[in-house]
Amino acid sequence: MNSRLAPLIAILSGFFLSSGSIAAQAPPAKPSTWTAPRLPDGRPDLSGYWSNNTIAPLERPAALAGKEFVSEDEARALEREARERTRASDRQAIERPGEVGDYNAAFKEDSKWALANGRTSIITDPKDGRMPPLTPEARKKFEADQEYHTAHPHDGPEGMTTIERCITWISSGPPMLPTFYNNNYHIVQTRDYLIINVEMIHDVRIIPLDGRPHGNITQWMGDSRGHWEGNTLVVETINFNGKRGWFGTPMTEGGGGRRPDAKMRVIERFTRTAPDILLYQFTVDDPGTYAQPWSGEIPMRSFSGPVYEYACHEGNYGMQTILSGARSDEKNAARR
Repeated sequence: MNSRLAPLIAILSGFFLSSGSIAAQAPPAKPSTWTAPRLPDGRPDLSGYWSNNTIAPLERPAALAGKEFVSEDEARALEREARERTRASDRQAIERPGEVGDYNAAFKEDSKWALANGRTSIITDPKDGRMPPLTPEARKKFEADQEYHTAHPHDGPEGMTTIERCITWISSGPPMLPTFYNNNYHIVQTRDYLIINVEMIHDVRIIPLDGRPHGNITQWMGDSRGHWEGNTLVVETINFNGKRGWFGTPMTEGGGGRRPDAKMRVIERFTRTAPDILLYQFTVDDPGTYAQPWSGEIPMRSFSGPVYEYACHEGNYGMQTILSGARSDEKNAARR
């Protein structure tokens, strides 16, 4: 490994998704004469199988403040080190007999294309690559949720994260953010609809493109409507139910991360920029939670498919076992 990258990689070793930077400016874009394929209505065809897998973290590590991009060679080195960390974790698990274990390298995604845009964070605005601070009211609520969840982690299914309950996943969106595995989507497009089949929790987003107004029913993934601006599909989503836990690491931020407000508004942009690239950009406007809007982008890459069923549901055996185990612990504690 290049010795110059060792300190950089060490800084990032705690992330599920990690990156680093030395260069301050993006590499110059290469000119292209490629034109996106079209549907009969003349619109760019976004259909296909796409992955947003990346080792770039959602937020830029504080130790890399002001360093927005890496070179191609540095990106490849970081990707190799990320794969080695996964394998090292597997070896350490083998050396801990008696433990039930966790997802190993067979499950986790080792992307060979993980830093295609060279960014050290998914977040592009604010320019520091960090999420804006919570409002005072949201911070107070978040800390209360954390405290309660720590004291009552498994009182019942309602207090557990929507990820643990197999209701929604971070990648379901919007915005559609990657996690450590199964970052795959199947998009089907017609004149009047865009359908996004999300691998995790098998969510399906059905987005009308025919100009109809938003409804008034709140939903887990909100109510989406799309329209075209040139070659870019713009999707606006409102009417969230405010019950999800999203941004953050849900298993360490009690109750499922920083919970968005029901009045959150998300704007997504989908643009074909190359035969194998679907540029995904988004802006989150959630004044009930964050001091300012924040934006990000991920170049999604194509793959041959298919997307297999992720057979996870709210009443699964794992949930029953977790809750029955918690009740057993309570009984044992009461006997002491």
